[in-house]
Amino acid sequence: MLDVFMSFMGELNSIVWGPYMLTLLVGTGVILTILLKGYQFIQLPYAFKLMFKKSDKKVEGDISPFQALTTALSATIGTGNIVGVATAFTLGGPGAIFWMWIAALFGMATKYAEAVLAVKYRITDDAGEMAGGPMYYIEKGAGIKWLAVLFAFFGAFAAFGIGNVAQVNSIASALSPLGIEPLYIGIMIAVLVAAVTMGGIKSIGRVTSYIVPFMAVFYFLTGAAVLILNAQYILPALSYIVNDAFTGTAVAGGAIGTVMRYGVARGVFSNEAGLGSAPIAAAAAKTDHPGRQGLISMTGTFIDTIIICSITGLALTIATLKSGLLTSGLEGAQLTMAAFDSLLPNSGWIVMIALPFFAYTTILGWTYYGEKCLEYLIGSSKIAHIYRIIFVLVVIWGSTADLKLVWDIADTLNGAMAIPNLIGILLLLKVVVSETKDFQKIKKAETTQE
Repeated sequence: MLDVFMSFMGELNSIVWGPYMLTLLVGTGVILTILLKGYQFIQLPYAFKLMFKKSDKKVEGDISPFQALTTALSATIGTGNIVGVATAFTLGGPGAIFWMWIAALFGMATKYAEAVLAVKYRITDDAGEMAGGPMYYIEKGAGIKWLAVLFAFFGAFAAFGIGNVAQVNSIASALSPLGIEPLYIGIMIAVLVAAVTMGGIKSIGRVTSYIVPFMAVFYFLTGAAVLILNAQYILPALSYIVNDAFTGTAVAGGAIGTVMRYGVARGVFSNEAGLGSAPIAAAAAKTDHPGRQGLISMTGTFIDTIIICSITGLALTIATLKSGLLTSGLEGAQLTMAAFDSLLPNSGWIVMIALPFFAYTTILGWTYYGEKCLEYLIGSSKIAHIYRIIFVLVVIWGSTADLKLVWDIADTLNGAMAIPNLIGILLLLKVVVSETKDFQKIKKAETTQE
């Protein structure tokens, strides 16, 4: 029975992430890039500057812009950076890394638009907290209630896949060399998740604002050391990635369509651009203008994919060039750990340490996303505590679930979320452009005063 279900999920996943979905996902980013005249590239330095600017306490919002970013990053900098990249590498070949980059570069524009719309159409819920995201801007902005409900429905359930089971399952896999029973790992993670999430978005924002920067820098420095010690292989690795992206000739690559599919799908799993999840956190930020938070939010895609995923991808490719890692039969976290070890002896343990932190903060962020989607469906924030309890219990089960099945379910639900969100963004393109022009006037005035 399980084999039949796994086969069904595999087929469904291939349909959801077929050519139409890839076109919609990347195409939305391309359209936004054209309409905004490459805004995500031109404004990136300024966006990073905004990240560390203190927010005005008088403006509306529950958490600081930086905490909103780290909450969003907590959900994006996760197993996708280690396990997701390795899975794309195994199933699509090194060329999948190139398509992750392409999806991310255009995805920055999508992430910007999502945050702009989330802040513009956010509301104050019955608990006195900010609530926003695709379900609100699809209903209030585009005026399509049923599509908003569809997004919220998929979002509430997708949280259990991408933000729960896939994360704790990867932790259990990474820690398996220590001989710890997966079930015990699940129980431990569940307790740690409950300790933070029961305090709501403010508690999640405080915790992620400390853990996310630390773990991101920690992994980056280790990865940078690995690459520096193997610097002579970086250019050949980049050439290998680009060549395989257009030929699909790698051992596991196959057709170009397969390479693109896994590259884009895993890229979205990692940076969540177009998925509609990150704007839920952006809506809670203390900010005076949607355009300001939009810029801050888009840096998350750059940090997640262009920086962190690239380290994993290059390490895997270099290890393949040096020792044929791609044909080793390893997968997921074990493959990434083997790559680090082969390039810098005994550095695989860094991955073992980083992954639990990455996955843990992802679970925290997605608890909030899921409960906000359910809150929209129910029409009350009183359901939040019940959702959190169920979410914590699922963490325990997820530690023992089948890896391939987990990723197929997560990918399918991701695609189901993305479709209504991307339709909503396309219907509100004029609003995004208008808000961008308005913020540019504010920015110009601020620059003149300085």
